[in-house]
Amino acid sequence: MMYLRLFYEFFKTGLFAIGGGLATLPFLREMAAKYPNWFTEAQLADMIAISESTPGPIGVNMATYAGFSSGNVFGALCATLGIITPAILTIFLVTKILDAFRGNKYVNGVFYGLRPAVAGLIGAAGITVAKTALLCLPYAGNVLTLFHWPSVAIFVVVFVLLKVFKKHPLWYLAASALVGILLGYI
Repeated sequence: MMYLRLFYEFFKTGLFAIGGGLATLPFLREMAAKYPNWFTEAQLADMIAISESTPGPIGVNMATYAGFSSGNVFGALCATLGIITPAILTIFLVTKILDAFRGNKYVNGVFYGLRPAVAGLIGAAGITVAKTALLCLPYAGNVLTLFHWPSVAIFVVVFVLLKVFKKHPLWYLAASALVGILLGYI
């Protein structure tokens, strides 16, 4: 019964926590109050820290962690399936609906407008990351101190290598992490 309850509670969370993984927090707080034997408020803080520092979507990571802490491996599986099932069903439904209207000029118009908007959002995020990674802010007035030169060098090398050799980005991330470790010891 606990496993069914885990699935149900995380299904509700996945269905109504719109806006990303952090939108699951109110649902998780409610679960901590409703089911104190699953996890506590203190454990919720640990879940957030672990979920933020591990690969993958934070909501799924938190569901897996909460499920494991309350019901071991099968609990983790139930909670994870619960949180992802609404998204899978929604994507399936949207795909079926869009297939039916693929030739519709209004639907095509919506996608025509969405593509550059998404590109703009990704570009803005990229600029924010580039500023954080490559610049030394606040700016002190000297152009030579504006840039974090080791980071700029890593950026340029990875950019050129990616364009020339076209290997999987994971290789460049691993090499950059190694360089970062080495530069940290110099």
